[in-house]
Amino acid sequence: MPTHRTPDPAHRVRDAGRTKRCLLEAALDEFAAKGYAGARVGDIAERAGVNKQLITYYFGGKEGLYRALQQSWLEREATFSDPALPLAEVVANYLRDGLRDPRGIRLLMWRGLSDAAPSGEQPISDNDLAETRRRQERGEIAADLDPAAFQLAVMGMVIAPLLLPVQVRELFGVEAQTAEFERRYGEQLRRILTHLTDSRSEGETP
Repeated sequence: MPTHRTPDPAHRVRDAGRTKRCLLEAALDEFAAKGYAGARVGDIAERAGVNKQLITYYFGGKEGLYRALQQSWLEREATFSDPALPLAEVVANYLRDGLRDPRGIRLLMWRGLSDAAPSGEQPISDNDLAETRRRQERGEIAADLDPAAFQLAVMGMVIAPLLLPVQVRELFGVEAQTAEFERRYGEQLRRILTHLTDSRSEGETP
């Protein structure tokens, strides 16, 4: 008669890690499609193929899962937003990431449409603005530009193709999520940002 064997600790850790990853991936799908208010823990659990009680067990509930998703995004962002890279390359990386997996941008849009989504202890935009100021101090951004306005404008340039796919098709003759558009638009973003790196004060002559 077969005997029941209790999984060893290493197996339990691996299984817990896999379950968390499945839940985070499913949560990203659901939150991106429906927003924080519209997403249901039951749907997230069903998509992940696990019992919905595990969301409470691992994350403390829907809000905890959303916060974990925000932390997961920060970790992912760190892989392509190296402060040591030129600004134009960082922006091109954001564009590439957004076009290839638009769920993060859709999540950002839902936050703008609804106040229901919880925010982190420190808004992500605070960190982004601090980095923009550091780049300006290094001369990468013209000294007479408002860092907040510059940051918002760059975000708009990256997000626009996913918000306005019809306009992309009409203007470029290709779909937004294609390699051709990524190449053409990415190159133009680099050119635009290069023009904005002139650190001379307004009124100075060459």
